[in-house]
Amino acid sequence: MRSDYWDQPAFETIRPRRLMAPVVFNSPHSGRVYPERFLAMTRLDHLSIRQSEDAWVDELFGRAPHLGAPMLRAHFPRAYLDVNREPWELDPTMFVEPLSDRFNTTSPRVAAGLGTLARVVAENKPIYRERLTLDDATMRIEGIYHPYHAALQRLLSEAMSAFGVALLIDCHSMPRIQRAQDKAAPDIVLGDRYGTTCAPGLVDLVETVFTSAGLNVARNRPYAGGFATRNYGRPQHGVHALQIEISRHLYMNEVTLTQHEGFEAMRALLDRLIFALVGIDLVALAAGHPGLTRAAE
Repeated sequence: MRSDYWDQPAFETIRPRRLMAPVVFNSPHSGRVYPERFLAMTRLDHLSIRQSEDAWVDELFGRAPHLGAPMLRAHFPRAYLDVNREPWELDPTMFVEPLSDRFNTTSPRVAAGLGTLARVVAENKPIYRERLTLDDATMRIEGIYHPYHAALQRLLSEAMSAFGVALLIDCHSMPRIQRAQDKAAPDIVLGDRYGTTCAPGLVDLVETVFTSAGLNVARNRPYAGGFATRNYGRPQHGVHALQIEISRHLYMNEVTLTQHEGFEAMRALLDRLIFALVGIDLVALAAGHPGLTRAAE
């Protein structure tokens, strides 16, 4: 089956002119290039199909390459392919053919309709008119998913080779979380798989940038980090991974997905975060040396 992206790139690696730091930014869910064949397969209108997007996150973090750190960003949308899942995390009800034991068909993500090929978008709206073929899944996973992760691994390996340490910042957005009883709703959620994928000093640094701007920050609840954070975060081997979730209401209209007046303020704050991460001694911070988080204040 010919790729739906045969005539355009499915994703893009944006490199700095000079690599200044061992930080890699990844924006896997901000893609907004919808193939015509895919749109013909969906029962949703153009705005509904976009509800799964982390809209504009690639632009929010877009200054990273200018400040010396590479960025990998998807052009394909999350509703089409989710690279923050295992490669073959598939819902058997979505396919014409039966799925063998080699597929992960029983994960909580599959049960929620949010596998590698999603069954639904936000508010549990089904995506497809008809069932898919395994050829379609293979085209997306072998042709896009695996090359995407190969590109991400390459960027992390280059950082390790140059600096002896690497930090993956996995960039996401989240629907606005409602206040629970007397507890303030978080504006930012940092996910390090409950302290297992990133050195505490690095997480502290990132949290300080956001709290110093007056934002409420939570850790690991309700988002502890997805496949990329879990798969690449190996602090014991010098590779750290941290997922950042930004509440969408801070920078856009969540219904129309249009940027509002908060967008530039959020981008400026993320510029400050990128500058702090690029400028800090990540080797020392990852090793737990005290006092380095002051750079974020």
